[in-house]
Amino acid sequence: MVFKNQDAQDIRDSVEAFTKAIEESQMIMFPGGFSAGDEPDGSGKFIAAACRNEKISEAVMKLLYERDGLALGICNGFQALIKLGLVPYGEIRPLSADAPTLTMNSIGRHQSKMVYTKIVTNKSPWLSKATLGGVYTVPISHGEGRFVASREWIEKLFANGQVATQYVDINGNPTMDEDYNINGSYYAIEGITSPDGRVLGKMAHSERRDTSVAVNIFGDQDQKIFESGVEYFK
Repeated sequence: MVFKNQDAQDIRDSVEAFTKAIEESQMIMFPGGFSAGDEPDGSGKFIAAACRNEKISEAVMKLLYERDGLALGICNGFQALIKLGLVPYGEIRPLSADAPTLTMNSIGRHQSKMVYTKIVTNKSPWLSKATLGGVYTVPISHGEGRFVASREWIEKLFANGQVATQYVDINGNPTMDEDYNINGSYYAIEGITSPDGRVLGKMAHSERRDTSVAVNIFGDQDQKIFESGVEYFK
């Protein structure tokens, strides 16, 4: 689905099209991509602005809480989920000043490389087929992926099982070493979920894999995220 916005009628048509599509879906996924460039707040702010439309917002909440649906956001999609409140709150809502966020990489520029990420919880349906404690090699490509939150929020996320994945070193240990935790995320957090696990946001591009991609890269690249999402409805 493409949200068209060249004029007011485009926006109205897009709202109707998105609302209808969400009402007919079991899963919604927000992708990454440098819409209008990787500027401050990234493409996530554009996705979030569209999804705060009353009709789209209502359709998303009905999908999650009346039809037991799933939502996934990767990279800029993760930014959108955080700006909407879908993670960590599990609902589209205004954000408080202390809400977790994603900000500029600690190195101060875009990073593009492979990283090691560990599955911290399998609470989320999206991670049900991944190995708990397993380490996966996944590509990242972003300038604003540094997960930042207060100590209170960090403790709450771990206690609730909402920390889905962490950046780890070659031995599988969460780390602040920028060779592995490439954006300087607090507590090496790469992905988080909603309280019930049905909304997952993560920075690393789990979709950028196939049998003939990155064949010379060490490690298991398949977190089975999409297979897990489909399996949830069987």
